[in-house]
Order: sequence, then C-alpha cells, then structure tokens
Amino acid sequence: MRTIEEINKKILNGEAVVLTAEEVVRLAKEEGVKEVARKVDVVTTATFAPMCSSGAFVNFGHTRPPMRMEKIEIEGVEVYGGLAAVDGYIGATQESKQDKSFGGAHIIELLIRGQNLKLKAEGKGTDCYPRKQFEGYVNKDMINDFFMFNPRNAYQNYAAATNSSDRTIYTYMGKLLANFGNVTYSTSGELSPLLKDPKLLTIGLGTKIFLCGTEGYVVWPGTQFRNNVHTNEHGIPISAARTLAVIGDAKRMNPRYLRAAYFKNYGVTMFIGIGVPIPVLNEEIAYYVSRSNEEITTELRDYGKSGRPVLRLVNYAELRSGWIEIEGKKVKTAPISSLAMAREIAEVLKRWIHEGQFTLTNPVKLFDEPRSMKGLEEVKEAERFRMEEPTCVNCGMCVGVCPFDALKLVDDVLKFERDLCTNCGLCSDVCPVGVKLPPL
Repeated sequence: MRTIEEINKKILNGEAVVLTAEEVVRLAKEEGVKEVARKVDVVTTATFAPMCSSGAFVNFGHTRPPMRMEKIEIEGVEVYGGLAAVDGYIGATQESKQDKSFGGAHIIELLIRGQNLKLKAEGKGTDCYPRKQFEGYVNKDMINDFFMFNPRNAYQNYAAATNSSDRTIYTYMGKLLANFGNVTYSTSGELSPLLKDPKLLTIGLGTKIFLCGTEGYVVWPGTQFRNNVHTNEHGIPISAARTLAVIGDAKRMNPRYLRAAYFKNYGVTMFIGIGVPIPVLNEEIAYYVSRSNEEITTELRDYGKSGRPVLRLVNYAELRSGWIEIEGKKVKTAPISSLAMAREIAEVLKRWIHEGQFTLTNPVKLFDEPRSMKGLEEVKEAERFRMEEPTCVNCGMCVGVCPFDALKLVDDVLKFERDLCTNCGLCSDVCPVGVKLPPL
C-alpha cells in the first residue's frame, strides 16, 4: 500500500499524517481499520517504565602516564572494567557498596545531567600501562565516549502481579500487599511499542527510535526475546514475549526522559523512555496499531506462590480502571510505569516527524526467527572443559622477534625455516594464543 521511502518523502515535504497510538485507536473506533490504513502514515508509540537491563559504556580517556583500568568505581559504584584499557560498562542495577539505594542508574543519570563524579581506578601496572592508581572527578564533557547500550528494553507485555500470601513482599513489580492487597502492572497498554506491532513486522535491526530524548537504534533482539507464546483472539501475545536491545548517544540524552530509581528491598533500576514510530504500510499493520486496551490482555500472576501461577487473564482497560476482581474480592490496581510520560514521548516523537526532523528507517533484518526462553538448570556433574592444543592464527608477532628470519610471513601465512632456527628462545614467549615456539 505504501513504503517507508514514500512515507519519508511525505515527512520531508511536510505531508505525512502522524497520529499517536491512542489517537489512532480512537480513529479506528470511529471510522474503522480500513480508514486508518488509508489515512495514516505513521503511528507513534511510547513507554516510560523501569527497565533493569540497561547500562552505558564509557571511555574515560587515557591518564598520564597511561594505565589499564581493571578495577573501576564511580562514587562507590563498581564499573565493569574487563574491557580495553580505559573502557568500562556501568550496569544500571549495580549497587553502591555504601548505599544500596544508590547505583549504576544514578551514575548514568548524573553523568547525563552534567554532574562531576569521583572516579577511582586501579590496575596492576604493565610496561605499556605503568600507572597503577587514578583518582579524580569526571563529567560527560571530559570523557571520550558515553553511550547507552541496553540489552533488554521495551518488554512486550508483562504479567500483572499480585500476592496471595499472608505477608507483604517486595519485588521488581513493587510492593505487593498480603492477601491480594493490590495489583501492579508495567505497561503503557495501547500506547506500548511492541503491543502495537506484536509480530515486529516493522521493527528490526537498525530501526531508528526515540531513546531518552535523542535518536537511538534497535540493534538486536533483546535478551529473553521469545516469540513462541500464546496470543489472544486479536493476535497479541498474552505474556512476556519479545524485547529489544537498543543503543544511543548518552551525551545527547535529555535527563527528563530517564530516571534512576530504587525499589525497596529489591534494588536499583532505571526508568527508560522509548518511543517507536510504526509505519502503516498495509492493512495488517493498521489493524494491530488500532487495538485498544480492551483488546490487549495479560496474565495476572501470583507472586506469593512458588512458580508464580497464573490466576486469570486481564485486559488493560480493566487494569486501568483502578480495580479488578480476584476470587470474589475487589482489588486495587496501579501501574509502576508512567503513562503521562509515555504520552509526552509519543507527542514529542510525533512533533519530530511532523517537523521533518525524524525520518523512518527500513530494518536491515527483522527478528522473525523462532525463539524460546530457557531456564537455568542446576547441573552438578558434567564433563569438564578441556583446552585444545592451540593453533597458529598467522598474526605474525613471532616474526618480529626472530633475529634469523626462521619465522616469516609469506603471503600473510607464517612459514618456519627450520634450518635457520638457532633455538635462541626469543620467540618462545610472544605467541598470544599459546602456540609452542619455535615450532620444532
């Protein structure tokens, strides 16, 4: 019916018809799906919810003299340093050693806000990286690179939570009162990106998105992505299913669209603002973007019991009403995500497109391969790993130290001339993959 290229041409000419997902639901109720398909070019979707699987890579820049940072902390929060010399990864849920309510999410937010933060780093010291310690303040303008990379965001439908046990429990779904005292849920419902494109017909590798106030990109299926789930009569998954891995330049992000958070007795997390434009390419996509909260269902799970059994299915219109019924009891419901912020993001993205600032991308690859999710079995006995005898990768490091040219690269492949080798031993400790040298 229309292509992304045609839509982009209309965007640049100021002619594209762009509606938020909530607006398109109302249009569909008034005029039907065919009219949505005929009239609408792009639907903006959004979510602003706690997304624990988030973080950011940082390159701090080289110290003088240089050092290889192996143990890194910012304001008492550990930064993963198992990378190159001055690279680190700040995990959003990493907690401070001094304050469990402060963690990596706060570090990321404070850096984005331009704050000065105390960096401490240690290394063992090497000939090329002799420095062993560093301590000083950094901010986002001082560091080289600072980009958010979130392995799992924008979960497609998440179960609502309640608690049948006789004690209050604290979870990533918030505080769950005893004896079905409340219900929590985490979604923007009919505004949520992966609920409006439930088969990911338009979202894939390279899709440009709104990420925390700037442009971001979908870079892979998120962790725990699965598409072998049951769907309701409207074709929408009824349980946790697809996810997205996303990336974006944290230096350009707007702190309004992310927020560090702490869930009591659970830990640190981060609210992430994501907006995804969905091009209305055909009637099938028009159908899905038109589904309303009444037509989107999820599982209600009992977090008070082992295995979190499903109590019933519930739709988002019920959840948003403020009350649902569980075993004859009227139970209060409340979201843990912000619909107000999601609406704002959908409107901002709509404006960007209207103003020609934001065009759409064709995914390089769709995420349509069958995927399921495995649990981790506790295997106590197994055949231990064994290291295979290393083989040459033809890197050439040994060539440079051989004084007699017994080792040389011929057409980029290592050759050994035994007759020239004096077994001097200079090559014996340079092979990075562990090949025994000289190869006598």
